[in-house]
Amino acid sequence: MTSKFSEVSLHVKARIAGLLYLIIFVGGLFAVGYVSANIIVYGDPVATMQNIIEKESLYRWGLGVHVVIALCNIPLAAMFYDIFKIANKSLARIVVLFIIVAVAIESVNLLNQFAPLILLHGSAFTSLESAGVLQTLAYIPLELQDVGFSLSLTFVGFYCMLAGYLIFRLGFLPRFVGVLLAIGGFCYAGHSFASFLAPEFANSLFPYILMPSALGEASLTLALLFNGMTVEQEKNLTA
Repeated sequence: MTSKFSEVSLHVKARIAGLLYLIIFVGGLFAVGYVSANIIVYGDPVATMQNIIEKESLYRWGLGVHVVIALCNIPLAAMFYDIFKIANKSLARIVVLFIIVAVAIESVNLLNQFAPLILLHGSAFTSLESAGVLQTLAYIPLELQDVGFSLSLTFVGFYCMLAGYLIFRLGFLPRFVGVLLAIGGFCYAGHSFASFLAPEFANSLFPYILMPSALGEASLTLALLFNGMTVEQEKNLTA
């Protein structure tokens, strides 16, 4: 199996990476964008918990899609390593490490999103006299989830900046894709650090600061799917 995988051309791996990135990008829009917008009311534990109860199926679908996103990132890292190592093996390894660490943080962080379901349905908490206390307890893990998500985006940001540089250097995709991805990575990392150091300032930048990030990742997805890497480019790169 290992030898067969290594024999797959870079052209095919680039297209597979594009397909994986499409799943991750669309899944992120659903799980992080649509589901969160319809469930979470920031600063209002009662309304948020009521939404989770009333839209539990949607909430669980968001969690399931999040798991799929995490799974897709693992083979994506392998594809990117095989592509980027042509330019620089050490930097390609760092790209992989950034992706793996981000996925690990995001996967563990999913426990915080499952916590409200356990608290709201668990028999151990039925003795609580105040429903407000229970709802507040269930809301706290979601605030921790925001912190974990910002932490994972820090690693995603540095991955995007480094991958953008390697794409620009390799030239197998339009170089502006690498520039857009690097700018998007800088915005990811900048917003994450701002949320740690100056939360109110970070909130004032959201969601505008993440628009370049979405543009960079969308351009990479489309470029990998429809441009990929021509056979001639592959021969030149591996020569």
